[in-house]
Amino acid sequence: MKKILLFCLLAGYSVAFAQTQLVFVYFTDKPNKAAFYANPLSELTQKSLDRRTALGIALNDQDAPIEQSYVQNIQNLGFTVTDYSKWLNGVAVNATPAQIVTIQSQPYVQSVESFAKNNSSGTKIQNTNKWDEFNNTNSTGKTLTTFNYGSGSEQIDQINLRPLHLAGYTGTGVTIAVIDTGFPTVDTGSAFSRLWTNNHIKGGYDFVSKGTDLYNPSLNAHGTVVLGAIGGFIQDTFVGSAPDADFYLYRSENANIEVPEEELYWIESAEEADRKGVDLITTSLGYSTFDDPRYSYDYSDMNGTTSFIARGAEIAVNKGIVVLAAAGNSGQLPWHYLLTPADNAKVFTIGSVDSAGASSGFSSYGPNSSGVVKPDGSTRGTNTTTVNNNSTTLVTGTSIATPVAAGGVACLIGAFSTMNRDLMRNRLRETASLYPGHTDQMGFGILNFGKFYNNVLATSELVKKEKIAVFPNPVKNILNVASESEVLSLEIYDNLGRLINKVNNQKSVKVEDFAKGVYYLKIQTKDKVYYEKFIKE
Repeated sequence: MKKILLFCLLAGYSVAFAQTQLVFVYFTDKPNKAAFYANPLSELTQKSLDRRTALGIALNDQDAPIEQSYVQNIQNLGFTVTDYSKWLNGVAVNATPAQIVTIQSQPYVQSVESFAKNNSSGTKIQNTNKWDEFNNTNSTGKTLTTFNYGSGSEQIDQINLRPLHLAGYTGTGVTIAVIDTGFPTVDTGSAFSRLWTNNHIKGGYDFVSKGTDLYNPSLNAHGTVVLGAIGGFIQDTFVGSAPDADFYLYRSENANIEVPEEELYWIESAEEADRKGVDLITTSLGYSTFDDPRYSYDYSDMNGTTSFIARGAEIAVNKGIVVLAAAGNSGQLPWHYLLTPADNAKVFTIGSVDSAGASSGFSSYGPNSSGVVKPDGSTRGTNTTTVNNNSTTLVTGTSIATPVAAGGVACLIGAFSTMNRDLMRNRLRETASLYPGHTDQMGFGILNFGKFYNNVLATSELVKKEKIAVFPNPVKNILNVASESEVLSLEIYDNLGRLINKVNNQKSVKVEDFAKGVYYLKIQTKDKVYYEKFIKE
């Protein structure tokens, strides 16, 4: 009898629970915003403010903190509040229809929006996992390159990233937020020791469990290999695409379940990244299907504005943060479309290609449901080398193509820190391999960072801005430097990064005895250091 009674109680509870749904409660205003505007450092770091200043982005009400008395009022109604967004100005709660009516009647509540976009209880077509599967096959590495990329050299050269590294742009001074599943072994693995030694790991947070144990061995290591593709380093074996960048690590994804709260965890991660002043967010997560089918999306929802996470990603972009997202791995499934937040027009979406430059079969298709070309571009995602713990490993998926690209973008930000980010994204598309053409699986083609870099250097606008020029180029005998600042030294490096010649306190250097080819000129002035590429005829 007790067992029957217990069953009845549990059945009744299940019915009651099924009536609840995750909703977002939007507040009417931010009464404390005047105090924020008077003291922005109360909410944002100086680095965050500096990014806005450099890019000409003004503060707005989204930057002000959420009104805590409103949060307390929601709690006083009997709701548990664990997650909220200052950008969206509200909190997430689970509520029944009757409770939603009560919430909506509160004077400080503007509206209530459900996370449920599909009220059907039917089974939806499944896509691939929310992130990309990877294997832990140890790689012995290929023949060591002069620049020590080792087994990562092919993926670096496929996107022509070596010229930026040779010019000294390896991510120094650029801050990247990696939003993912967790980062086991990052705190102990030798492949990440260089990051710790050079103080490149700046912090992080676990928004799933509300703590800082990001490196717990029980967590999924997807975030580890994503970070490894950018910042990993094994002497004479592997170098990531931006090994000298700084990193904040955030966990927004619970690998064991798929719940809509993860979208809000991601937004909270992005808001914290903004507070810290990051320049770039890379995320290899994507959503369309949840464990509870009420929350699953249709392709029509992949329009860049329907999902909460897509809206949050766009706000991050509007703050001057470049956001890169993986397109997804559904290319060979009935659901072959991209996932969200990769559907947002302002998010730079990455597809996958193989070593030959062909689209990986699994790479998800665009465009988004509004017709925006997606992905934006592609990088190596088939058998891509990264690191995990103490060794290299091969990973396949758009998840690994995305951080390879993110490192390249970080190098560009280092080179052109004040370039308008919309212009930067456009030029990335325009210098990709298929532009002005595109395909639904590769976007505008394979990204070409060296072409981007050289094209910008060739513009008169940049020469005028930097107040420096190198001529003639190509050169036969003597290379000259025109500079309004005093030139302290000129250093010439070959294409392998070796120092060939150096002169002090001169604005010209003889190159007539040099072999034909591409060289890099490092110009040290009283104000700063410039890197210019030139060709010896």
